[in-house]
Amino acid sequence: MLVAVRTVGVEEELLVVDPAGRPVPLGPAALEVAAGRGEGETVSEHDRAEEQDDAAADPVGRLVPELKAQQLEFGTRVCTALDDVAGDLRHWRDRADAAARGAGARVAALASSPVRVEPLDTPGRRYARMADTFGLTAADQLTCGCHVHVSVEDDEEGVAVLDRVRVWLPVLTALTANSPFWLGEDSGHASYRAQAWGRWPSSGPNELFGDAAGYHRLVADLLATETIVDAGMVYFDARLSERWPTVEVRVADVALHAEDAVTLAGLVRGLVETAAGEWRAGLPAPAVRSEVVRMAAWRASRSGLGGDLVHPATGRPAPAVEVVTALLGHVRPALATAGDERRVADGVAAVLDRGTGADLQRRVFAQTGDLTAVVRAAVEATHS
Repeated sequence: MLVAVRTVGVEEELLVVDPAGRPVPLGPAALEVAAGRGEGETVSEHDRAEEQDDAAADPVGRLVPELKAQQLEFGTRVCTALDDVAGDLRHWRDRADAAARGAGARVAALASSPVRVEPLDTPGRRYARMADTFGLTAADQLTCGCHVHVSVEDDEEGVAVLDRVRVWLPVLTALTANSPFWLGEDSGHASYRAQAWGRWPSSGPNELFGDAAGYHRLVADLLATETIVDAGMVYFDARLSERWPTVEVRVADVALHAEDAVTLAGLVRGLVETAAGEWRAGLPAPAVRSEVVRMAAWRASRSGLGGDLVHPATGRPAPAVEVVTALLGHVRPALATAGDERRVADGVAAVLDRGTGADLQRRVFAQTGDLTAVVRAAVEATHS
């Protein structure tokens, strides 16, 4: 029996910085503070549990480690209302900041480090294996994303959703772009995190899976190559969760403003519900090659909302506002069913009006010429 409104959970990765605006490897120390308050999991606990990069959609939110010691991660509860998502995001951003303060630092919702820094690995067996296996690809991965989980009935519905949302995912990258600077330099991209993340061999868009058997066969074939260390490294742009009955969309930068993450969650839930409805109605998935989707993703990463995007309906360039409006129209009936239409439409309008996190970062740098000032402004925006 189908539920009236699908549940949604969000995970965010945050950058740990000192008061001057420089990333510092105090994530593990902050987690010790959080664990003492019953709000987090220490690095050693995390390593023993062999978590596999899937903290979101947990019944209870918490703070957990990430690949680099300059990071913290949290996952919200399973939520039905976007108000609850918003409350959890703000709560856990505040608790992450409180834990970081206890270690002498702060947290910022930045998808990459504007200032030059040497990323340091978080201790642990799994992270050590990744560092050993992937060399510079792993060494450079000081990136912070936002992943949204939406409930599905089963794997068949989930894979039908994956096949139908893939053409829209680059638009989400453009809307959430928040990584224009990369380790001390302007990358020329709105979301350089997307480019850095694309270095993992298991990342990016996929061809159509067709059905659950096809999806699981591909995952098994990837694992059989013994290239990735485990199933948690199946870094598709969107995937089935290993632990929860959800589809997980992974293309977004962590949002500078918490409300933008709420807007993202609403859009992803709308995409999932719309895709599931198309599947139930017998409508085929768009037969778009993965190479075209990859081009669309690259353009979204490059210009964000500041240039043309590839329109999913035509495969041709169109102004970003036109493509974003098309996305909103595509999911509007699903948004209305969930009671999200006004909030998500207002959220999208706010991003289009003031710009993305990447736009704010570049404005601050243009005014100050100081990348540490960009980080300090991001700290303020993270908790505003």
